[in-house]
Amino acid sequence: MESVNPATGQQLAVYGELSAAEVDRRVDLAASGFEAWRRTPVSERAALVGRAGDVLREGREEFARLMTLEMGKPLTEALAEVDKCAWVCDYYAANGAEFLADVRVETDAAESFVAFEPLGAVLAVMPWNFPFWQVFRFAAPALVAGNSGVLKHASNVPGCALAIEQVFQRAGAPEGVFTTLLIGSGRVASLIADDRIAAVTVTGSTGAGRSVAAAAGAALKKSVLELGGSDPYVILEDADLEAAVDACVTARLINSGQSCIAAKRFVVVEAVRSTFEQRLKERMAAARVGDPMDVNTDVGPLARRELRDELHSQVATSIAAGARLLLGGVVPEGPGAYYPPTVLTDVPPGCPAYGEELFGPVAAIIPVRDEAEALFVANDTSFGLGAAVFTSDTERGRRIARSELHAGCCFVNTFVRSDPRLPFGGVKASGFGRELSVFGIREFVNIKTIYVA
Repeated sequence: MESVNPATGQQLAVYGELSAAEVDRRVDLAASGFEAWRRTPVSERAALVGRAGDVLREGREEFARLMTLEMGKPLTEALAEVDKCAWVCDYYAANGAEFLADVRVETDAAESFVAFEPLGAVLAVMPWNFPFWQVFRFAAPALVAGNSGVLKHASNVPGCALAIEQVFQRAGAPEGVFTTLLIGSGRVASLIADDRIAAVTVTGSTGAGRSVAAAAGAALKKSVLELGGSDPYVILEDADLEAAVDACVTARLINSGQSCIAAKRFVVVEAVRSTFEQRLKERMAAARVGDPMDVNTDVGPLARRELRDELHSQVATSIAAGARLLLGGVVPEGPGAYYPPTVLTDVPPGCPAYGEELFGPVAAIIPVRDEAEALFVANDTSFGLGAAVFTSDTERGRRIARSELHAGCCFVNTFVRSDPRLPFGGVKASGFGRELSVFGIREFVNIKTIYVA
């Protein structure tokens, strides 16, 4: 496995893929480690996860630099990612025992209650775009619940994968509680079929999710899928446009546009369309593109050159279909996988910018007549991860978010983001199941009824 700096195209390191025998040994350790871990008091499991948060803070700069080198994330965002990972560790260290406590239920029995027991070794198939956060978002609740974790990370961030394993080792995790497997995606299906793997979670593309879901279904194993998104941001005629544009640009450019919940489609009522377009274009043009190690950089390279080329193809195809280019849209010369902040408007149905996920700093503006058409367009997608609405009428925004937008996470007058205290996940082609909050820690448990006559 090769680690390449996407800002320069230079090779960072080469890692050997694990042999079949070594994978077998590590999976066996995860399964046997689970048997001891599940019997460890929840207070001790929570304490381990809390110590992992401490390790993250101690190595904050080291871990952030590694993320930036391997996948091009701007360093300031990488530092914030480490902080968020520590936060999710703190959250489950503090709340895990309460979330897993027996729930008493009044019935005809002398005693009846619901208990939450871990399932076993959980396989996590994780992506490169948030190489630490996606893993800790799964691992913190899963380990506190008493499961062991087996990580198959994206092949372009092997250094991050090994560093995360070391975080848990430095925190004092017993052998087998968290294991990293440096293997290719072609070996995932056989892992899911392995009787020692109890469940699987994946964050990635819809195609990857379908493959994992099919394998998990064939093996009758629980799965949680957090997949792609084409998040709509609805800008109504009474929106505070200055605040809306600020939120939209932040949401479109976070992680250089490489986020499942990044704003992707801006559905704008015609009455404010001209002003919104102009302000969005100005703010996108002002974003600083450059070396991701420079703390003044807003937009770094995409993670790989082929991803940049695919994004440009989507932009070009959308323009050929009738979208108008307001900004960017030209592949820069020189090394690295850079793509400029780009704005398209008058985006028509049927083109990539309307219906596909654009994983990069490209904003697609879709003008509409009124609220009714805006909601139709917002929901006219196979995805359903996040959505936002901007209006000065808070009750109107709450109604739209609560009942009209078809997504797992709906925000009013701000940009969509994950928070350890709130459930996170999608509907339709964006997957199923939830991560984070009390709902996330109860995904990989046996919700067990106990009835004592």
